[in-house]
Amino acid sequence: MALKRTKLLGIQSITGINTVGIFTVGITDCTGPVGVASTSYIRGIIAHNTGLGTATATMSMYPAGVARAEATGYGITAYRLAKVDIAKNETFFFEPNYPIVMVDREALVVEVTPPSDGGSGIGSAINFQILGDTDV
Repeated sequence: MALKRTKLLGIQSITGINTVGIFTVGITDCTGPVGVASTSYIRGIIAHNTGLGTATATMSMYPAGVARAEATGYGITAYRLAKVDIAKNETFFFEPNYPIVMVDREALVVEVTPPSDGGSGIGSAINFQILGDTDV
C-alpha cells in the first residue's frame, strides 16, 4: 500500500461544552481523494480557540471496542493524550516525536470543557485540525 500525506480531516469546529469523536479509522472519510481511512499515522493536532474566553481542550485516543466519551458523557483519563486550557485566540500544537499509529476502529476523541481555573465555558468554540498520513 502507498502512504498518502494529507491533513486526514478538514477543520472540525467544536462549539459549546461538548465531546466528539472526530476521527475513527475505518469509518471516517478523509479529505481529498483518499476515501475512508485505513491505518493512519497522526503527526500532529492543532487546536485553536475561536470562542469568547478560555476553554479546556482534551484529546484522547480510544482503542477499538472501548466505550467512548460520547456514549458515556465523560472522558476516560486512561486514553488521554493532552489536556490544556487555551485562552481566547490562542493556538495549541500537539506534535509527538514519532507519529501515533492508529488501526481499524481506533478513534481520536476531543472534548471541550470549562477552564480549570474557573469560568463557565459559555461561548466556547475550538477548531481542531488533524495532520498525518494514511495508507491508500
